[in-house]
Amino acid sequence: MGIKGEAKLLRIFLGETDKIGSVNVYEKIVMEARQQNLAGATVYRGIMGYGRNSRIHTTKFLRLSEDLPLVIEIVDEAEKIENFIPTIEEILDKANSGALVTVEKAEIIKYSTSRK
Repeated sequence: MGIKGEAKLLRIFLGETDKIGSVNVYEKIVMEARQQNLAGATVYRGIMGYGRNSRIHTTKFLRLSEDLPLVIEIVDEAEKIENFIPTIEEILDKANSGALVTVEKAEIIKYSTSRK
């Protein structure tokens, strides 16, 4: 299945150590996105950042943080992204952790699978 044209980009900023029980929040979000047949999800690990409490998280040697910033990006059709937002809210509420969730317009130029 190919998607082309107008879409939405869902971006979720959270901490690496955020969990629901023993499951990392970022893993839960990616697995839920897959279960709901979203086009794909990617998790990026930041080398430095801060959030609402202004506490710096960094990979610098003497200040090695165990809670590095993560960003999850999911791009799909607008309707599918909008339908997924309540799932994100539910996961973040269960985790009782800080996060920032944004949505913006995106244009898909090419989306295809490998030919392997």
